[in-house]
Amino acid sequence: MRVHRSAHVRNFTVLPNAVLQYRRLSYTARGLLADLLSRPDGWREDGRHMADSSPQGRGAIRKALKELTDAGYYRVEKIRMPDGTIRTETHVYDTPWSSPDATRPAPGGAGTGHTDSPPPKNRHRKPSLPASSADDGKPAEREEASEAEEVREAVATLFRVIRPEPRLRLGEAEAAELAPLVAQWLARGSTAADLAQALLPGLPAPMHSATAVLRYRLEHKMPPAQPAARPAAQYAECAKCHDPVPRPGICRPCAGLATGTLTTGKGAEVAAAGAARVRTALRSAMTGGRPAHIAA
Repeated sequence: MRVHRSAHVRNFTVLPNAVLQYRRLSYTARGLLADLLSRPDGWREDGRHMADSSPQGRGAIRKALKELTDAGYYRVEKIRMPDGTIRTETHVYDTPWSSPDATRPAPGGAGTGHTDSPPPKNRHRKPSLPASSADDGKPAEREEASEAEEVREAVATLFRVIRPEPRLRLGEAEAAELAPLVAQWLARGSTAADLAQALLPGLPAPMHSATAVLRYRLEHKMPPAQPAARPAAQYAECAKCHDPVPRPGICRPCAGLATGTLTTGKGAEVAAAGAARVRTALRSAMTGGRPAHIAA
């Protein structure tokens, strides 16, 4: 077989070979997928219109759409609007989205022929990783599980924030691309209300790419990282006098290494002189034949 290709400069669509050579899909389903992927973003055409413009009929188109849905190339999402109405949004992918029923095709080259048969196993090839115990991979598995949980939380938060704005509808893959930025916002103490205040007001019109607008705002409006809190000074008490000491034990005065009392110099003389002045003032104030011993 000889393949003749033209060098197109406009009005062409680039598709992965794995999609066109995916033998688990019928030729009708693959042709329908190629037709859908050649349409511009925002194209509105349901299954009835596809069947009316196709010689196969509605039954064949319905079956092909079911094949694409099961394989993860086609998804219909029902969205509840703020006024209570239901809006249907269709998503078409050139690679299977993260659906539990989706089976990813094996990649193939331009002249690889059948792509659904696995390559023969090399029985003489040594394993790339040394044998290890079952506990060696647990820390890495826990770390991956933690990262996956952060991504899921970030995706759920992003969908919750943009739900009130119909122009910011995202697919699962698009939200996963923005999840690391949302996770940084959450790690810096931001809430869903903070994200809504940064992402929703003042959207451009018309909206050409919701993903690009959200990425720009997430990057340029990201709050600063919170400074690390300085640890509070830790003090202990002296085991004898209960005065604060920098470390557990007894203080220097209790250990006999320093004097614990404050000295002002000639304290007894100062106290006696002060008492004498008080008595003199009292005596001078006593007039009118009062007994002198009261002043004393």
